[in-house]
Amino acid sequence: MINGVHTIIYSKNPDADREFFRDVLGFTHLDIGGGWLLFEMPPSEVAFHPSDNNDVHELYFMCDDIEAFITEMRDHEVSCAAVQRENWGLLTRIALPGGGRVGVYQPLHERAC
Repeated sequence: MINGVHTIIYSKNPDADREFFRDVLGFTHLDIGGGWLLFEMPPSEVAFHPSDNNDVHELYFMCDDIEAFITEMRDHEVSCAAVQRENWGLLTRIALPGGGRVGVYQPLHERAC
C-alpha cells in the first residue's frame, strides 16, 4: 500500500531553493546524483477542501511557534510575510530564493501527525 509522499516544488532556480532547504531550513537530504537533492520531510498530514476546480494543491510547513520561526528566518535574512490569524492557525509565507513562496503556519487545531 502507500508508504510515503513525494512532493515536487517547481522553481525557476531549483539549485538556490535546494541550497535553501539544505542550509537554512536544515532538512536532512540525500544527493541522488547531479546535484539532485531529495529532502526528508517531517511528519505530514493531508486535508481535502471543497473547490470548484480539481488539480489545485498547496504546500504548507507547520511549526510550534510562528514568532520563533520568523525570528530564525530573519537571522538568515529570509523575508516572511506578516502573520495572518486564520481560524485554523497563524500563517506566514516565506520567500524562496528561486522566486516562489511557501506557507508556514502554527496550527491552532489538533494535528493528525
